[in-house]
Order: sequence, then structure tokens, then C-alpha cells
Amino acid sequence: MARLIRRMALAVGAAGLVAAVLRLRGKGGTPPTGGGWRELTGPDLR
Repeated sequence: MARLIRRMALAVGAAGLVAAVLRLRGKGGTPPTGGGWRELTGPDLR
């Protein structure tokens, strides 16, 4: 039973480490400034 708990803790720790590395290496950047919502006109309004 202790062996199973140790393996589970190791798996969760490894997943957390991978997630942290991916988050730190993320591209970031600025969000898009174009696009978004637009008002519908004409026959689209049913």
C-alpha cells in the first residue's frame, strides 16, 4: 500500500513539474487587439 502511495505522489509531482516548466516557458505575448463582437444586421436577426 505504501508503495502505491509513493508512486502516486511521484506521478503527481512529476506532472506538477512538467506543468510548471511549460508555464514558465510559455510564449506570453500580447492578446489580440482586433476582432471581437460585432452587431448583427438584417436577416441575421431572427
